[in-house]
Amino acid sequence: MKIAAKKSLGQNFLINQGIIDKIIKAGEIYPEDIIIEVGPGTGNLTRTLIETGARVIAIEKDHRLIEDLEAEFSAVQIEIVEADVLELKTETLIENWELRNGNYKIIANLPYYITSHFIRTVFEEWPQPLHMVLMVQKEVAKRILAKPPEMNLLALSVQYYAQPEIITQVSRGSFRPIPTVDSAVIRLTPRTEYSLPVEKEALFFSILKSAFGGKRKQLINTLPPIIGKNKQGTAELLAQIGLTPQTRPETVDLAHWLILVNSL
Repeated sequence: MKIAAKKSLGQNFLINQGIIDKIIKAGEIYPEDIIIEVGPGTGNLTRTLIETGARVIAIEKDHRLIEDLEAEFSAVQIEIVEADVLELKTETLIENWELRNGNYKIIANLPYYITSHFIRTVFEEWPQPLHMVLMVQKEVAKRILAKPPEMNLLALSVQYYAQPEIITQVSRGSFRPIPTVDSAVIRLTPRTEYSLPVEKEALFFSILKSAFGGKRKQLINTLPPIIGKNKQGTAELLAQIGLTPQTRPETVDLAHWLILVNSL
């Protein structure tokens, strides 16, 4: 299939079969599985997914690719869906494809500009997959797996919902057209238990955004407005959980953020 990549959709088609095989292995795919493939593109990963015998639902936004995908895979067990994955309704996932918590897996060579939005959408709105195997920018993968003293909003947001791991790094020469950055394949395994009650999750993310919104600022300056305490009250709260008023957000791990929110 020869289609020119569309820059506006962030398209870079994976051509390295060795990387495709590593993605399949990381996906731990069995014939009884339901696989949501996001961005099948020219079908290079799709072909190997089909060989596993799993039920494959391939979601593609680019109308130009749909006809060729349907023509090539007309004789095999696959559903090709023309849609923007970020606009799919939860009802569609449940009613059309019978997705439920823990009964499907996501394999995706995502357009890099939607990575963060897609991950958050899946964890907050979709039935929870068994795991996701995603191709992302190498620097994004490093940010997702960050630890103190290099924590960031993306890392905490992803790590709250899932355990991330890097499967392999991918050179830019593995794609056509060749992108300007290197990539990595990551696997996200959702946590089965949450440390916060549902009613506190919005507060958790609001606190994180406030803390990281003030670049390099100390918690004593960023937390008071969002937690409804003055500086003295904030300092006392921080001391209770083992942090100082001068602590900066990038040095605080997920466990301490959860303790802080649970104490409010």
